[in-house]
Amino acid sequence: QQQLVESGGGLVQAGGSLRLSCLASGSIFSINNMAWYRQPPGKQRELAASISRDLITYYADSVKGRFTISRDNAKNTVYLQMNDLKPEDTAVYYCACQHPGDYEYEYWGQGTQVTVSS
Repeated sequence: QQQLVESGGGLVQAGGSLRLSCLASGSIFSINNMAWYRQPPGKQRELAASISRDLITYYADSVKGRFTISRDNAKNTVYLQMNDLKPEDTAVYYCACQHPGDYEYEYWGQGTQVTVSS
């Protein structure tokens, strides 16, 4: 059974940095597409960044140039390095996993809170 466990959230001042981690278990990590979504207060969940099994990355315009997604297949972990954080980055951040053949991201972590103070 696929499980995803996020860590690394917290409270940071604007301009600061955080690194989120997501440890995956229950499947062959290296063949999955992985992503970080976020849900700001009162808003819908949105895709922040993704990384495919072939290491192709995608970033939302709002985080491009500030966030970096990476993966370590030996550690079954995907990371999101967040630099130059802004108050509008405040959200619950979710790790998501897409197995080969799945149309969407079907597996989700419990989320980790990121709060950026001005």
